[in-house]
Parts: sequence; structure tokens; C-alpha cells
Amino acid sequence: MTVPLPRVPTEFRTARLLLRAPCPEDAAAQVAAVNASLPELRRWMHWAQEPQTLEGARENLARAADAYASGENLRLLIWNPDGTELIGSSGYHSLDWRVPKWEIGYWISTAHTGHGYAQEAAQFLTTYALDTLGLRRIEIRCDPLNGRSARIAQALGYRLDAHLVNDDVNAADHSTLRDTLVYSITR
Repeated sequence: MTVPLPRVPTEFRTARLLLRAPCPEDAAAQVAAVNASLPELRRWMHWAQEPQTLEGARENLARAADAYASGENLRLLIWNPDGTELIGSSGYHSLDWRVPKWEIGYWISTAHTGHGYAQEAAQFLTTYALDTLGLRRIEIRCDPLNGRSARIAQALGYRLDAHLVNDDVNAADHSTLRDTLVYSITR
């Protein structure tokens, strides 16, 4: 049985943010935001272990744009309201259209942390997925040591479903393992 895929817009606005599907033209902004934030991102993100290059970012964003268009992965870049400064990234990942259930991920560039942008984006994406798209389950996963990320899930009313022990390799040190917290909200 084929599950019909809902059409998801490529742009959303919250009170303070523009969330937009990525495109290769965003490469310079992504390189600047990621590379300025590497010391913080390295601890949590496997993809943030080396500085990004402009060519690598263009390729990454082209793949992300294709994945968005196909409904495989719905990554969104988080911009200031007029779209001139990249604040971070969020979006829907690990899409299972059969249930339907998705995971929300997020990161905020170091220059913009502490202003509630990740929580604002995740709140919007949670509400949109549940109320507009009719999802039945949304997850936020994080390392137990990433207290900021866990607090966002808790503040948005997500329930802690599981503490997975030795679930992944440590992003910054592949010789050690890390745990994963799985938070969810269901309908």
C-alpha cells in the first residue's frame, strides 16, 4: 500500500524567524555559521567535526534540497525574519510516512544561542506536524549530556520515552560510546 505524501511548504514564518528549505545558494551563509560554531557543534554533531568548505556546503545543500523535494528529509534553515542572516537549522528527519512519525532536530549558531530560537522553531514544527499534517508521533533525540536540547523537548511537553544506553558513538571521539534520550509527543 502506498501512503500519499502531504505537500509540505518550503517556507514558514514564526514570530521571529524565517524557516526555509535549503538551496545551494545558501552555502556561504552555512559555511560561516557552522565554522563559527564548530567548537560547540563538534561535541554533539557527527557532521561538524571538520570545517566546512564552500564547495562541500554547496553539495550538501543541493542534496538537502533534493531530499526536501522528494519528501525524504525536510531540513529547514533558520534565518532572521528578512532572510539575511543564518541562525541555524532545524527540520523533520527520520521520516516514516506509514505511521506517520518524524523526528525534529535543530542546531543554532553560537552567536545566536540563548535567545530561544531552537525552541521557537521546534514549537512551530511540532504544532504544524500535529495539527496541519496529522502526524501521530514526533520525536526529539539528544545526548543526555546535552542539557539545552533536553530542556527544549521538556519545555514543549515532550515525554521521555527512553534512555538508550550505548546507542551511538560519541560525535567528537569515536572510540567512546554515548547514550541517547528519546522524547516524544503523540496524538
